[in-house]
Amino acid sequence: MAVSETLERRVLVNPVLCTGFGYCAEIVPELITLDDWGFPIVNSRPIKDERVSNLAHRAVVTCPRLALLLVEADPNHSDRP
Repeated sequence: MAVSETLERRVLVNPVLCTGFGYCAEIVPELITLDDWGFPIVNSRPIKDERVSNLAHRAVVTCPRLALLLVEADPNHSDRP
């Protein structure tokens, strides 16, 4: 099994940088929804599906404000990276 197959990732959002364009929620609605003002609400669970992980990566690189980050999930912590 390759290393990339064993890693779980999470998406984080920097609320200071985010201006609520909402592209992220369009790209990966499985992980990101928008609040009433158009700002992302990110599912904090580790991403286990490769397709969703690829979409999360696309959302991160597409963000016009660079407000999203894809990080490796720490398997020893259940709720936070």
